[in-house]
Amino acid sequence: MTAEAAARGGLPVIVVTGPSGAGKGTLIRLLLERVPELAVSISATTRSRRAGEEDGREYWFLGDDDFVQRVEDGAFLEHVTYVSGRRYGTLRSEIDRIAAAGRICVLELETEGALGVKDKVPGALTIFITASIPELERRLCDRATESTGEIGERIELAGRQLQEAHLFDHVVLNDEVDRAAVELTGIVRDAIAAAARRGSR
Repeated sequence: MTAEAAARGGLPVIVVTGPSGAGKGTLIRLLLERVPELAVSISATTRSRRAGEEDGREYWFLGDDDFVQRVEDGAFLEHVTYVSGRRYGTLRSEIDRIAAAGRICVLELETEGALGVKDKVPGALTIFITASIPELERRLCDRATESTGEIGERIELAGRQLQEAHLFDHVVLNDEVDRAAVELTGIVRDAIAAAARRGSR
């Protein structure tokens, strides 16, 4: 079953996006604990593997040539080139695997990729996670996984991404993680219920 077919059948693809430091990963983890029907797609990337990461768990780690070849072969639902030339993308095989298991796919994407999925997959639910620029900068500095230059690039990009928030179905302000998780969970549960009603007609 393809992602597009899954969407037509009333099984939504849920896309969570927003700038770096907004807390997308944390909120998705809390969402999965509360809504067991969900499963997260594992993205592919050309960035180097960090300490403690495993191929096929955090990401599918691909070389540049392999990534480009898969793009040419149409293996990606979406893909973007991020700061410093790193590539990220969602393999169609991941979406198909989750849909075939009867589960609802959650994608954590950059805004460009999220908008691409919104255009390509009927029924996709798109949610933008946001926070203030000072808070984003503080979180990125606390995370300490990027250099000062990379943090500056990410904050500059975040300013542009925040201007696109209105293009998504819902915007969730992650000013307090428990409150934001409750709001996100409510949005997703409502979408699942609406899809079930459409499927029963």
